[in-house]
Amino acid sequence: MVSWLYPEMELGIVGLPKSGKTTLFNSLTKGRAKIHAFGPTALEPNVGVAKVPDSRLDGLQAILNPRRIVPAEVKYVDVTITRENRDDLGSDLRGYLRTVDAFIHVVRDFADETIPHIKGSVDPVRDIIALNTELALSDLAILERRLTRINDSLKGAKQQERDSLLREQTLLSRIKPVLENEIPIREQSITKEEARILDNYQFLTSKPILVLLNIGEAKLPHAASLEEALRPRYPQLKVAAVCAKLEMELTQLGDADAAEFRAALGMVEGVIDRIIRLSYEVLGLLSFFSIASGEIRAWTVTKGTPAHKAAGSIHSDMERGFIRAEVISYSDLVTSGSLREACNKGHLRLEGKNYTVQDGDVITFLFSV
Repeated sequence: MVSWLYPEMELGIVGLPKSGKTTLFNSLTKGRAKIHAFGPTALEPNVGVAKVPDSRLDGLQAILNPRRIVPAEVKYVDVTITRENRDDLGSDLRGYLRTVDAFIHVVRDFADETIPHIKGSVDPVRDIIALNTELALSDLAILERRLTRINDSLKGAKQQERDSLLREQTLLSRIKPVLENEIPIREQSITKEEARILDNYQFLTSKPILVLLNIGEAKLPHAASLEEALRPRYPQLKVAAVCAKLEMELTQLGDADAAEFRAALGMVEGVIDRIIRLSYEVLGLLSFFSIASGEIRAWTVTKGTPAHKAAGSIHSDMERGFIRAEVISYSDLVTSGSLREACNKGHLRLEGKNYTVQDGDVITFLFSV
């Protein structure tokens, strides 16, 4: 099923113990979660919410002088996968993983004798394969159980129910051997109708993955080459190299000091900005801005969202009673210098329900219920 709306994007931070996941979590959320390796029974994750940085909000504030600015939000769920040599992650752990929109896979690529790697050596490719295998095995366990239940249900099913079960059986039987050959569901050919069936299962290998190489500070000058070396192996995945420890330390500084420090190291953007930008890319998301009652708010929707569905992200009544959308692009508004001047130049447009919302649109929705 197509999900147009992301009122709060949820990203699962996953990886092996001692890979730096919780350090990254603290960097992203400016949190103080205890950094340690989860034990096999310590399944409760760290959960935090962060504001999505967007410099366009500053531009809108300067021009429109609103009473309030409300950024979009992203939720991070820090989960460690520790159950090795099993064909099922367990219902508790899978329950946390299945609700997120995408995974951030933190892969250790730093050496530290005080923090020994659980597999004895640093090998990012091996660790990526290990996590992908864990996710695939978990999905295969679900597939096998469901196929068994379908076979049992077919014995006494009426014709209409039987047809539905047979369609589901055909689909699951098709994707299972492909998944066994290490091709995740997200990379298989799935129709929209089939996606609606699979959506009920929330398969882990159907979710997008952003791979983060967690490097030491000494490797920062080589971050780009490390990313380029890994991309050919995983062309379907986004890859980025970051130093989570450094970023966590920079959260203790003011924004200006942190930006100056990053500039001295040749870092173009902070890890928070980059991870959110890449997360939007892997999920195919964009941001638009609403103006209402002296408030400017950023909203996150899927690319291709029609205007009435975007209105529904604000309130269901706005979608139900949609009349039209008054739209101006952020760039046109900033170039004009004021909303009045933008209107005088003809940049403000009246759009209907089927208008496709674009990234950076500033929209006022008119509706009646």
